Amino acid sequence: MAVKSRKNPTVGTGTLATWLPYLAPALVFYVVFMAWPLLNSLWLSLYTGSAGTGRSFVGFDNFIKLFTVPQYAERYWGAFGHTIIFFIIHLVVQNGLGILFATLLTGKNLKGREFYQTVIFLPVTLAVLVTGYLWKLLLNPVWSGPFLQQLHLDILVRPWLGDRITALICVSLVSCWQWMGIPTMMFVAALRNISDDYFEAASIDGASPPQLFWHIKLPLIKPVAGMIAILTFVNNFNAFDVVFAMENVNGAPNYATDLIGTLFYRVGIAGQHPVGIPDAGMGAAIATITFFVLCLGVVPTLRVTQGRD
Repeated sequence: MAVKSRKNPTVGTGTLATWLPYLAPALVFYVVFMAWPLLNSLWLSLYTGSAGTGRSFVGFDNFIKLFTVPQYAERYWGAFGHTIIFFIIHLVVQNGLGILFATLLTGKNLKGREFYQTVIFLPVTLAVLVTGYLWKLLLNPVWSGPFLQQLHLDILVRPWLGDRITALICVSLVSCWQWMGIPTMMFVAALRNISDDYFEAASIDGASPPQLFWHIKLPLIKPVAGMIAILTFVNNFNAFDVVFAMENVNGAPNYATDLIGTLFYRVGIAGQHPVGIPDAGMGAAIATITFFVLCLGVVPTLRVTQGRD
């Protein structure tokens, strides 16, 4: 007599009741803190006024004003251009040095590896306001000038943060210095995950260290490099604290360090000169455009770097 096999009803069912309790906390957190604020910002960009005085529906008028009214258009395009420069400096300096340091830190013959890792990552643990204020003092010729002159470095005695040409570069480099530890450690983890078999085979073929990097290491860590580029892109378009600490919310001098984050703060939260009254609808319009700009940058990068070769 044949005996029918009985399947375990708890294995492989994949019913909603089995996995929903595990997914619910993350889903609630995502909806409350990410999805709902995003949708509320999109809705708010179509209105003008405030909750206290009453809001009125204006459709796409906020977006039209942002690109046509000189008071808004000049400040927006200036902040947008500065943010792009801010991002490019981070992409080249921060991520470039990150992969360089990671390559050196994963070398087999390096001594004092833990010390160098600590030195590179230490600035990440400091508050942005603290590091911004310290670098503001160091770049002030009144405070650091006598010391630099004693070292015969008079060429460095200049108002770096007061010059429109150098202010944004200085702020960007300080930000790179503080956050360089994160991409470095991510690149270190990626390089350590590469199997030694690749390097042994390449060494047998007589590959040099530069060839090992360009033809083995770099292609294999491409997904990590793409993710780091995306994180850099998103974080730079939300940057605010470093400019606030080293300059002010107006992006001094004369808006030379004004970023999308500082512009959004002035327009939507603090109120922009000369009116001084916050315009939540205009601020939401700036945030909405930033969201779509981020999508235009993130989606293609994901497709290029995370796709299968």
